[in-house]
Amino acid sequence: MTDDAPRRTALDATHRALGAVMTDFAGWDMPLRYGSEREEHLAVRTRAGLFDLSHMGEITVNGRQAADLLDHALVGNLGRLAVGRARYTMICREDGGILDDLIVYRLAETEYLVVANASNAATVLDALADRAEGFAASVRDDRDAYALIAVQGPQAAGILGALTDADLAGLKYYAGLPGTVAGHQALIARTGYTGEDGFELFVRPESAVALWEALTEAGRGAGLVPCGLACRDTLRLEAGMPLYGHELSTATTPFDAGLGRVVKFDKPGNDGAFVGREALAEAARRAEQQPPRRLVGLVAEGRRVPRAGYAVVAADGSVIGEVTSGAPSPTLGRPIAMAYVDATHAAAGTEGVAVDIRGTHEPYGVVALPFYKREK
Repeated sequence: MTDDAPRRTALDATHRALGAVMTDFAGWDMPLRYGSEREEHLAVRTRAGLFDLSHMGEITVNGRQAADLLDHALVGNLGRLAVGRARYTMICREDGGILDDLIVYRLAETEYLVVANASNAATVLDALADRAEGFAASVRDDRDAYALIAVQGPQAAGILGALTDADLAGLKYYAGLPGTVAGHQALIARTGYTGEDGFELFVRPESAVALWEALTEAGRGAGLVPCGLACRDTLRLEAGMPLYGHELSTATTPFDAGLGRVVKFDKPGNDGAFVGREALAEAARRAEQQPPRRLVGLVAEGRRVPRAGYAVVAADGSVIGEVTSGAPSPTLGRPIAMAYVDATHAAAGTEGVAVDIRGTHEPYGVVALPFYKREK
């Protein structure tokens, strides 16, 4: 294998044996789909799906000042995160631009697991290492220490429950606990990127194949199917979840993305200072006055599918925004998109909005996000 060849997860042979269509994603050879991505999508919405997410980037931060380091390096308040809980947060540049969005798990009083997107894992690792200077804390690259398997959907708890004695019923959303699954040690987290209930299992790579097979067998009667990255993208789009490189980028602040709630200005210690604080405070002021654009949902009146980069236009043909993500929605039965549009056209129900699809202005309705929200 050459240095620039895609990396392969511990489940690579399993995916190929299942007939997966593979794709290069962020330097990894990953399953795009196993059959129909629509059927995989609907399986997650109605039954359960099994995902290999081992391309994600795990970084361990530990030490006496681990919490202080993360409060300095990230926009969230991680020092107040209870042991066993997780938090969605971001790491920003000094100018407020988003380097990545993250999930951080507090494993112990002085130990955290930071999970970065595959495309940004090296960037996040380098940024955390740079920002660790002066703190009594270490930053460790654990990307090769974990395989990550997710089971998502309304049947997920029942399937996983057949393989573990862990208290799944007592495990809250955005929480994690150590446990044994099918005889393998795992961090069991109630997190996901599909809009459904589900779990993400952090295990040693050598446990991945046996765990995948055990979950497959346990889920056979519940309609569990293997799922690729294609349906993961349509699931997260329906759930209104942002994707780095589409809704989020270094040109976007959390306030631009409508996610200002993740920025905490009232952190303890060092006057609440953190990387990007001044720029983000200014972004917050701008957002309170009148943001130039807002992230909205668009639902097609016809059948043509918008794609990232397509212009959003008003009735007079003027450009009022840009699509960031678009796809057919298996749940809604129509194409949908997320887009940044001018605030004057951002209210749900705004009329006269269209997407320029190869020179034709296709009518779209403006809706509030998310497009889909599961019943609890």
